[in-house]
Amino acid sequence: MAEYAGVRSSRLVLKGARSHGGHKKKKQKKRKGDEEEVDIVDGWWTVSSVSQITGSVCIEMGCGTYIQALDNGLFTLGAPHTDDGPSPPEQFTAVKLSDTRIALKSGYGKYLGVSEGVVVGRADAIGSREQWEPIFQDGKLALLAANGGFVGVNDVGDIVATSCTASDEHIVKVRSSAERQTAPKDGLTAEDRGNLKHCEVNYVKKFQSFQDRRLRVSEEDKEGLKRARKDGSLHETLLDRRSKMKADRYCKM
Repeated sequence: MAEYAGVRSSRLVLKGARSHGGHKKKKQKKRKGDEEEVDIVDGWWTVSSVSQITGSVCIEMGCGTYIQALDNGLFTLGAPHTDDGPSPPEQFTAVKLSDTRIALKSGYGKYLGVSEGVVVGRADAIGSREQWEPIFQDGKLALLAANGGFVGVNDVGDIVATSCTASDEHIVKVRSSAERQTAPKDGLTAEDRGNLKHCEVNYVKKFQSFQDRRLRVSEEDKEGLKRARKDGSLHETLLDRRSKMKADRYCKM
């Protein structure tokens, strides 16, 4: 641990993280009023999409055991945790490469890859074998390595990627410490918020081509918009108003 602290990347230092008192429960489940169950351990919440895998993350296998980086570039499972989150060697920095692929960097400043079926962290840059594909299916997640193998543990405790199929022992949880973005309870998008005038301006800004950099907003009466909001046809009415102003790049002129 002392050796790890000497090389740990500053990117893994969590700024503004809340401190938890010892008398408080660190594992949180479904809160009153929440629409979905939230799996949080000491501020680390379970991701449900590739877009959420960014910044400081950890990889949980089993219950309360996390993949841990060793100083020789290999990986194993750390000691089980009960109420607390991952220790520093169990924390990684995730980098989004595309809509489906990510890269992972250990606290030793090396990128995780796969070599002859074994997960290693010895690369200074991201190459083809340092790319990972999180596979979500039926609410479960498995990590696919560049060699086509899913991440698991072998008999001697090494983290490997040798199986071309994902069974129960390959199911993982990726947890993030980033601020969790929750959907608004009213279900409205950012563009739909505010009064009708602001709502129309929001959609014009979103879809206008801005060929002459001038905001083109319809000057027609807003009564039609009020009726459309009540009838549930607000978006169609807004599109029609933008079409008349020739202020939407998706409208047929």
